[in-house]
Amino acid sequence: MTPGLSSPLAAWAGSNDPGAPLVVLLHGRGSDEAGILPLASVLPPDAAYAALRAPIPEGGGYAWFANYGIGRPRPDSLRETMDWFTAWLAGVAAGRPVVLVGFSGGAAFAGGLVLDDPSRYAGAAILYGTVPFDAGVPVTTGRLTGTKVFVAQGERDAVMPPELMSRTWEYLSYASGAKLTAVRDPGGHAISQAVAVRLGAWIAEVLGIGSANS
Repeated sequence: MTPGLSSPLAAWAGSNDPGAPLVVLLHGRGSDEAGILPLASVLPPDAAYAALRAPIPEGGGYAWFANYGIGRPRPDSLRETMDWFTAWLAGVAAGRPVVLVGFSGGAAFAGGLVLDDPSRYAGAAILYGTVPFDAGVPVTTGRLTGTKVFVAQGERDAVMPPELMSRTWEYLSYASGAKLTAVRDPGGHAISQAVAVRLGAWIAEVLGIGSANS
């Protein structure tokens, strides 16, 4: 464990097969693993799901990094927590494919992880959150070439800074080089049923497994 950070704690769902592909669910800022684990119930059952608790206590819940404001991680903190995460992942992934699914603050963390090491992940979903720009990870042209990315944004999201949401959408759509699935949700800052269904189909395609409805 990294000094000063909480020990990793995850809640599990889905397949118990140790060889099953792993989907890591990353909750929003000030929440915890219980807040995002129910999402697994509408995603493909042949994957294993780990809802990981963020390592920094905050606001009655937990956070993935210290920040300068919403969507703006401190580079030193993001580096520390990404290293904490990759050490945990090495102990549970056992060489199996890994998909990251992050919501809000967890989306920025998922974005940081996949930008830091694109080849490690089968895909990453950035849900109602932003890519961590100016936070010490490469956000360069072609950085995610060939990487499968799912992004969903709410048209009435009153939580995330609009300029960072727009910058995220533009970067993932064009400069990043990602193989992108992009969804505009008419709702606000919450995962809608329609987005969950699209996400499930995307995970099934990325991992080559049956969907939740198959």
